[in-house]
Amino acid sequence: MTRWLAAPLAVLLLAGCAVKEVTAQPTLGGQLPIVIAHRGASGERPEHTLASYELAIEQGADFIEPDLVLTRDGVLVARHENEISGTTDVADRAEYAARKATKTIDGVKVTGWFTEDFTLAELKALRARERLPKLRGTVYDGRFEIPTFEEILTLLARANKGRDKPVGVYPETKHPGYFISIGLPHEAPLLTILDRFGYRGRTAPVFIQSFEVANLKALRLKSDLPLIQLMEGAGGPADMPGTSYAAMASPAGLKAIAAYADGIGPDKAMVIPRGALGALGDPTSLVRDAHAVGLRVHPWTFRRENYFLPLGDKGGVNPAEHGDLGSEISIYLKTGIDGLFSDNVREAVPAVRKGNAKP
Repeated sequence: MTRWLAAPLAVLLLAGCAVKEVTAQPTLGGQLPIVIAHRGASGERPEHTLASYELAIEQGADFIEPDLVLTRDGVLVARHENEISGTTDVADRAEYAARKATKTIDGVKVTGWFTEDFTLAELKALRARERLPKLRGTVYDGRFEIPTFEEILTLLARANKGRDKPVGVYPETKHPGYFISIGLPHEAPLLTILDRFGYRGRTAPVFIQSFEVANLKALRLKSDLPLIQLMEGAGGPADMPGTSYAAMASPAGLKAIAAYADGIGPDKAMVIPRGALGALGDPTSLVRDAHAVGLRVHPWTFRRENYFLPLGDKGGVNPAEHGDLGSEISIYLKTGIDGLFSDNVREAVPAVRKGNAKP
């Protein structure tokens, strides 16, 4: 950051500090919004590691969220993507250099190393790395394995012993259409292992989420577990060319989603967009429209670094420093959201409790 930019930006930060006035709305069923630990406590530990999930549980998360991909031998493991060069040390392993490949995933060419080209035993020899090193450092790089979904559920079962209210699991099927195309579908192994760990019925502490549609519809035919349709601010489902998430977020689109899912997980900008210079704008009608057809709303992703925060909540000009995440969350809570995804459970849990405290 050059000196001549710092002073004007500081002025803009001060100018954007006014709290947005939003009339408070209720959640769908009047319950306290849930905090979903996005890839675990991923703001403090490398994402999708047992250490990240364990810390999130200790910090009070209601759910932990693993993204699920498959190995060559059909085992569900937790990685943000099936391409793993950004989250593991695979690129440094000479024995795997020949497995570097270019593939088309959901219409996009991607070059790197892919979980489906490794057995579970081979993946277990790798070590996790921080995906955002410039923002979060690398002090924990090399310490943790890639966990299987079974190991995550085992961790949860142990953590939930003696709890009146169990911590739930919120798995995402990553690129399900692609994995079906290579003969490694998510559905059977996912439902089998969830059933084995006792996740059954409408009230089970689980939500299964996907950005695709066919995957969720297939799951609905086989299971009554709660399902969440994820949505981005731009684009559309990879398995439905020509369909946009914007259209799916319309009242008619939400009604169609309600026929197979229990809620939506929208990009948070679809709930409150950002205006000029990154300041929060006026809320959209998305939460109200979703609630009208019985859908929960769990927006993503709330992070404490200045890089991600809206203008009025930044804590300075350094992108890696922390701003006022609690303030941003408090504004979103007023829209009636039923939960939120956050990398920073430490800040998100007290923000939700404070925002929903009885006067």
